[in-house]
Amino acid sequence: MLNTNWLIIGLIFLLACENSSMHGSRVATLPFYKDAAFTPHWFTPQSDTLASFHKISDFNLINQEGDSVTENTFEDKIYVANFFFTFCPGICPKMTNNMAIVQEAFLEDDEVLLLSHSVTPEHDSVDILKEFANTYNIDSKKWHLVTGDRQHIYKLGRKDYFIEENLGRNKNADDFLHTENFVLIDKQKHIRGIYNGLNKTSVNQLIADIKTLKNE
Repeated sequence: MLNTNWLIIGLIFLLACENSSMHGSRVATLPFYKDAAFTPHWFTPQSDTLASFHKISDFNLINQEGDSVTENTFEDKIYVANFFFTFCPGICPKMTNNMAIVQEAFLEDDEVLLLSHSVTPEHDSVDILKEFANTYNIDSKKWHLVTGDRQHIYKLGRKDYFIEENLGRNKNADDFLHTENFVLIDKQKHIRGIYNGLNKTSVNQLIADIKTLKNE
C-alpha cells in the first residue's frame, strides 16, 4: 500500500511539472528583435545597447470608437499587434478568435493591450470596425481595431513590426499585406516575440511570454 501511495504521489508530481512546462515561458527573459530575420538578441532590460535598438516608430490611427490611437496610447504598456481585414474569408476569423483568447487572459490587466491594424482601411471605416468589434465581443478598452492611411499602416507592418518575415521576399506598398503573425511589444516599444496567430499552442506561448515580460 505504501509503495502504491508513493507511486500516485510521483505521478501527480510528474503531471504538475509537465503542466508547468506547457504553460510557462521558454526562457526566464525574452530576447529582442531588430529585423525581418528575427534573429534573437539577448540583453538585460537595462542594457545601454537598447537606447539605439530597433523600436516601433510613432503612429497615428483611429479605432473602432472613432478615437485617436497613437504610440502614447501604449505608453508603459505591453501590447500584441497584428494585421487583418474585416471581410477576410480565410485566416482572419481564426486569428481574431485566437486574439480573443489573449484578450480574455488579460481582460482585467491594465498593463496589457491589443492592437489590430486593418490592411484595407479604405473599406474598414470606424463604423465597420465597430460592427466587427461587436460581432467578436471585443472590449474597446483592451483591444483597438484601427484604420487610417494605407501607406502608413503598411509601412508599420513591414518596416516596424516585420510582420511578413516568413514570406521570404520584399514587397512594395502596392502589394497586399496579409499575414497570420502576432507580434509582442514591450513597454519600451521593442519587439520581444513573433507568434503564429492560427496556432493555439503558439498563442498559449504568447500568453506565457507576456507574463514573463510583466516580471521584467
